[in-house]
Amino acid sequence: MKGPNSEQLAFDSQHIWHPYSSMINPPSMFPVESAQGVRIRLSDGRELIDGMASWWSAVHGYNHPRLNAAAKGQIDAMSHVMFGGLTHTPAIELARKLVEMTPEPLQRVFIADSGSVSVEVALKMAIQYWHARGKPAKHRILSIRNGYHGDTFGAMSVCDPVNGMHELFSGVLAQQLFAPRPETAFDAPFDPADIAELEQQLAQHQDEIAALILEPVVQGAGGMRFYSPEWLRHARALCDQYDVLLIADEIATGFGRSGELFACNHAGISPDILCLGKALTGGYMTLAATLATAEIAHTISAGGAGCFMHGPTFMANPLACATALESLTLLEEMDWKAEVTRLEKGLKQGLEPARELASVNDVRVLGAIGVIERHEPVSLAEVQPMFVERGVWVRPFGKLIYVMPPYVMSDKDLGTLTAAMVDVVRALD
Repeated sequence: MKGPNSEQLAFDSQHIWHPYSSMINPPSMFPVESAQGVRIRLSDGRELIDGMASWWSAVHGYNHPRLNAAAKGQIDAMSHVMFGGLTHTPAIELARKLVEMTPEPLQRVFIADSGSVSVEVALKMAIQYWHARGKPAKHRILSIRNGYHGDTFGAMSVCDPVNGMHELFSGVLAQQLFAPRPETAFDAPFDPADIAELEQQLAQHQDEIAALILEPVVQGAGGMRFYSPEWLRHARALCDQYDVLLIADEIATGFGRSGELFACNHAGISPDILCLGKALTGGYMTLAATLATAEIAHTISAGGAGCFMHGPTFMANPLACATALESLTLLEEMDWKAEVTRLEKGLKQGLEPARELASVNDVRVLGAIGVIERHEPVSLAEVQPMFVERGVWVRPFGKLIYVMPPYVMSDKDLGTLTAAMVDVVRALD
């Protein structure tokens, strides 16, 4: 199908709400005709090297023949069937693969619709778990400042209420608890004082806290910050000490993005509940998963309700499950760790010149994540066309100009991408 024409673009501007956009002053759109490998082809024939992997998800690039074949093969059998009272091979084999790939003792898999929903499921699991154990007062969630966990109501309630994107909803969201963000950088010596207030919160509120939720090692949309694995190890130990569940939100970091298959692996820890999404299907379809320990699943099931109280209509959609299974198989077959290490090296080398620019506060890289942080926010309306003119697709927000390229990006394309980032930041000085 061809890209949108002028009439369609006018309709888009008047009727379609894009993410975080205004309908009074709608943003300019760049119409897409197709995508292949790491390139997005616009309707006017220009090709853009995609530095965003469609918001962390398209780790294998676009239009991958094996993922295409998996989707086409499944649709001929069935695109969807309800998961209540029925099951199917794509869901079973996907769950098997997730149990094999994730840290012990995560053994039970709830297949959800999207990342935000996987967080909702995790929060409900934690609350229902303590209710089944006869401790209904343990229903609040402890979260970390500068965290981001999604845009639905439960997920919004555990995002940073001041520095996040949901401040105007604060009066109607569940009132959760918040500890300071980790300040110890990823490769810096750990300072025990950095986690003192987290311990204070757990000690003071342990009788009402169901779980601590955090993004392990990498805080994403809340600031693209990389923090110490040692901090995470201490947080795991404190949860055990104060009888609080640990929820790890690895929606963005899962499946190799940080240089480990899961960011928790940097610290050698396992959460009680794990949220996955984004790269799960290689960016082809929306799908997510929430994994829990057998003990959590058994406790919930033995509680008063006799079951876990959640069941989306499109849960375990066969088309999405089949695509996800092939994506994870492809990930295992490729030397993903070598590819991410290669990208990390290229990002460090390519972004380093930005460190000398007056407007730049920091340059940081971890795995296949590269960030230039400015002192002042950028104007998206001004900056986005500057990147397109340079033949790359980068979507800054706030003070951050960042990328998370597909794992299959070549060194040459990565060099073009990082050079464009440095060039745009220099042009803004």
